[in-house]
Amino acid sequence: MMSFEYFIGGRYLRAKQKETFISLITILSIAGVTVGVMALIVVIAVMAGFESDLKARILGVESHVVLMRHGGSFTDYRKISKQIDTLDGVTAATPFIYTQIMLRSPSGVSGAVLRGIDPESAGGVIKILKDSGLQSLKQTQDRGNSKPWVPGIILGKELARNLGVGKGDAVYLISSQGMISPIGYLPAMKRFKVAGLFESGMYEYDGSLAYINLKDAQKILHMEGAVTGIEVCVKDVYDARNIAGKIVSNLGFPYWAKDWMQMNHNLFSALKLEKTVMFIILALIVLVAAFNIASTLIMMVMGKTKDIAILKAMGAMDSSIRKIFIFNGMIIGSVGTTLGVCLGFIMCGLLEKYKFIELPGDVYYISTLPVRLNPMDVLIIAAAALIICFVATLYPARQASKLNPVEAIRYG
Repeated sequence: MMSFEYFIGGRYLRAKQKETFISLITILSIAGVTVGVMALIVVIAVMAGFESDLKARILGVESHVVLMRHGGSFTDYRKISKQIDTLDGVTAATPFIYTQIMLRSPSGVSGAVLRGIDPESAGGVIKILKDSGLQSLKQTQDRGNSKPWVPGIILGKELARNLGVGKGDAVYLISSQGMISPIGYLPAMKRFKVAGLFESGMYEYDGSLAYINLKDAQKILHMEGAVTGIEVCVKDVYDARNIAGKIVSNLGFPYWAKDWMQMNHNLFSALKLEKTVMFIILALIVLVAAFNIASTLIMMVMGKTKDIAILKAMGAMDSSIRKIFIFNGMIIGSVGTTLGVCLGFIMCGLLEKYKFIELPGDVYYISTLPVRLNPMDVLIIAAAALIICFVATLYPARQASKLNPVEAIRYG
């Protein structure tokens, strides 16, 4: 059976003809909560989409874990790579060389970050290179003697555009690791053919990265048999830190490792902070709606003074009077929150399907708004809205429970 508090609370929500103004404020309160919750869900879903898309692009270029050695390069990378491959959760490992170089073409000169990679294993770790000319880099291991061999290089699309070259064109790689001659220090220079282009969608990578075969990098940099480090790919990207710890504990000092979250800590911390700030700002919409709920209940208490007095005279406890008005406020908040969640889901679905909001390509790395609706985010938003609405009901409910029935009947 329905308790009398809920029964009376339900009756109070159905305003009479003379209480149309209170009914209008109730509708506006519901609308305010609805708009606030909907806006929160859509904005947080878009920001989660940006974060997810950014993470996917970063992990398309970078590995999940990077292992390096204090003091510089190391030579026993083959043994270490096999040892890492046996760890649970590791899917692939590949050695690399990392340095800064200059690239020169007939059209211009540009600085770049050179990464020497092993074509046999790099595809399992660096996802962006799977279809970007890795096969051409593999051919440098089987050189024929009939004609001079020009090794291949893979460039980012923005870097290739800056140099004015395309696939098949020649570029010269200039490294500071040269030699001393009678006329002074001469930088190392070698001709490469553009074997492929890659596009990650992020200018930082597309405008600076260049990949060559690991053996060619070792010769140019005079690092025969040595590498800068080992990149590791894992099954669960969020378990990368634990796996990095296992690798370091197995190998011991002087080796150290970083996972992808540590390498991009500043970026993801900024995104998390921005998401939190947006949540707080948009939650103010729900807070304004909560003030409307409080105003509705206060006017309802003023209009129901005689009713409250009669209920108290009949034996109703203060707690029962509080329940009536808290129930009223929570009904308004619950209806608004439910409608807001439903409209938020609909808006996110429309944004994801029709992509009718376009972004300028010269400002953002994507052309449309990415949407990723996380159930936990929706749950937190709904819970926050209900808590704000509940807090808004406490003062009016307390004032109603403190009403003196004798005074209310005498002067009401």
